[in-house]
Amino acid sequence: MIVSLTIIRYRKLFVPFALLAMAIHRLPMLMQKGCSFYKLLGSGHNGTFDLQPDWRQWGLLACWDSREDFDRFYHHSFISGWWKILGQEGWTVLCKPLQSHGKWDGKEPFENPTPQDYTGPIAVLTRATIKMSKLKSFWSHVDEVANLMTTATGYITSFGIGEAPVYRQATFSIWQSLDDVKAFAYKSRQHAEVIKLTRSEGWYSEELFARFIPLESFGSLHGKDPLNDLLKK
Repeated sequence: MIVSLTIIRYRKLFVPFALLAMAIHRLPMLMQKGCSFYKLLGSGHNGTFDLQPDWRQWGLLACWDSREDFDRFYHHSFISGWWKILGQEGWTVLCKPLQSHGKWDGKEPFENPTPQDYTGPIAVLTRATIKMSKLKSFWSHVDEVANLMTTATGYITSFGIGEAPVYRQATFSIWQSLDDVKAFAYKSRQHAEVIKLTRSEGWYSEELFARFIPLESFGSLHGKDPLNDLLKK
């Protein structure tokens, strides 16, 4: 399995087409050969969960049976043609699932990856459906965790993505190593306390946590590859 995350920035004039794409791109994705799971996503401004959407930036996360299936989509599909015409720039990272726990809309999209030893850059997806009754508690801690993450050792970049405003949110982040991820997640007192709150107060009706091996990135956002040649050998 190959997992792709593509982030597209639309030209300002074409923002209405970005909103339209969230509706009309569903059918071609359902029919796309070799795609076992996909999510069309909005994006926040600050690289994490965000109440303020970036109307020019949108995403697509998808699971592919093979690299050939992704390449066919990326070079020849209706959606990729839409991006080329209406987008100002776009960036894609391809990953291999390393570990996954939880569900997304009742599914296990990344299946059950075979455990393996790995050292090197790592990508992390944290995704949740937040209970309506817990929205205030959740959002009251977002800025604190975001500030901790972006200043943490080994942090490279992140994207706030979501299927719906406010209550269906995700963060996709990339780090120098698994040790850096673990240090941020479990050794930071503030972050550890927030994790405890999610359990004790039951913030989520559904959640998923996954780690990936980044394989390749290409394209640009704001004029550069966010990974800054990290994956080039």
